[in-house]
Amino acid sequence: MDNTKKENENLEAREAVGIEEIQLNIENIENSDAQYLLELESPIGESLKMKLEKIKNLKKKGSDLYKAKFITNIDAKTIHANYSHLQAGEKVEGDYSIAGRIMAFRRHGKATFAVLKDFSGQIQLYLNIKNVGDEKYYEFSDLDIGDIVGVNGTVFKTHTGELSINVQDYDLLSKSIRILPEKWHGLKDKETRYRQRYLDFIVNPEVKEAFIIRIKMIEAFRKFLTSRGFLEVETPMLQPIPGGATAKPFITHHNALNMELYLRIAPELYLKRLIIGGFEKVFEINRNFRNEGISYKHNPEFTMLEFYQSFVDYNDLIKLTEELLKYVAKEASGTLKFNYRGNDIDFDISWDIMTMIDSIRKFTGLDVDFDKSIDELKCMAKSNNLKIDDSFGKGKIINEFFEVFVQSKLIKPTFIKDYPVEISPLARKSPANQNLTERFELFIGGEEIANAFSELIDPRDQFERFKHQVKSKDEEERISGKIDIDFLKALEYGMPPTGGEGIGIDRLAMIITNSTSIRDVILFPLMRNEKDI
Repeated sequence: MDNTKKENENLEAREAVGIEEIQLNIENIENSDAQYLLELESPIGESLKMKLEKIKNLKKKGSDLYKAKFITNIDAKTIHANYSHLQAGEKVEGDYSIAGRIMAFRRHGKATFAVLKDFSGQIQLYLNIKNVGDEKYYEFSDLDIGDIVGVNGTVFKTHTGELSINVQDYDLLSKSIRILPEKWHGLKDKETRYRQRYLDFIVNPEVKEAFIIRIKMIEAFRKFLTSRGFLEVETPMLQPIPGGATAKPFITHHNALNMELYLRIAPELYLKRLIIGGFEKVFEINRNFRNEGISYKHNPEFTMLEFYQSFVDYNDLIKLTEELLKYVAKEASGTLKFNYRGNDIDFDISWDIMTMIDSIRKFTGLDVDFDKSIDELKCMAKSNNLKIDDSFGKGKIINEFFEVFVQSKLIKPTFIKDYPVEISPLARKSPANQNLTERFELFIGGEEIANAFSELIDPRDQFERFKHQVKSKDEEERISGKIDIDFLKALEYGMPPTGGEGIGIDRLAMIITNSTSIRDVILFPLMRNEKDI
């Protein structure tokens, strides 16, 4: 069995062996070092013991293992961009300084090759004993994979055509104690990848690209909206009443005021207060929190964009949303064509628009509408194996048909509009049908991406909707339907006609990056405690 395989087995065993089973036989290491590792490692592998011995010897020599700074003047990506044209054996005049993590060594007597990885990419290092001297050369040879170094040297291309830095001097900037996963197999276990995201970035560089796209998406959202006259604002994360969506909130307590508070499930009611106060266009990009289950598309905290514009309705927002998402997708990824979960999705075609009832008819052939009696709808639900609660009205039954039989089929960008009042407590009723609201949701790749409506601005109607929620048998609906008296008071001062929308940034990022789980686009997703696994 080779040493690398032994190291990996030791690393895997650490998760299963208790701290009391550690047997450290490194008495000569300083007590503080031994105690530090006692708290972290179980068991200690042979390779790790060797690293600890190196640290002990370096400290005895007075080496500074953790430097304060290193000034760089170039990165790996720039070197490749500027000097890939060099011919084999050709070099560039000028001194360059670069810093990063050592990812590989190849030692050949009095010459050593190494791979240095910085945020932008990788570059080969070449050290010759003639350039750096005996002492520095052998000290470099004694470094470990994972150590962070700063180097100074010249750029050249080797006779085998590898762009490299001919190192003239170097500094050890930070000593790595732990052992990186073996490079040929990388870090594959998803549980470890999500729990130790920093390690995921080190050994799986392609993972970083999804997050760079996500960062660019948020930048593009801001750029588009501010160019249209929207103002970015911040509203409370801690709220006395959880409103703006139907969801179960996280509950906390403020000691000084002795009051129960909720982590917000949505910023909606506060953004509407700003519209009432005279801000005609506002948006917020921030976290929402919902005390619910975890799945490939759900995380208890997630990032939302919400924006509101006075004097427009949901039809105006349909047009704005298509323009917005095409812009964001292009700016963030450079394309409007994506593959998500095996489906080809093209943002650059005409986006479909249909009502919820029409979509059910199109994809199931069933005429499910408000002209039928509640008993007829329940009978249709039963015959199609839908689980319907006795408390469901017509609107909830119709929505159940949609969610079960239609939603997953909406692969190309599709706006579904005119939702039942029963499931839309904050949306204006449709003048054409009082059972429906002026609300739409956008679906892409079978996922809900956006939710928008012409806002309900009638305080009396809003009060009646709140009362209906409070009486609901559904716990989430009751909690998030608590009557917000202050918001109703604000509505009574007069709110202009307004269109409002929320867009799930994490889910959109999943589609643009073809990620199979929301955890792949959230830097640090919520994980179960390791002791509970």
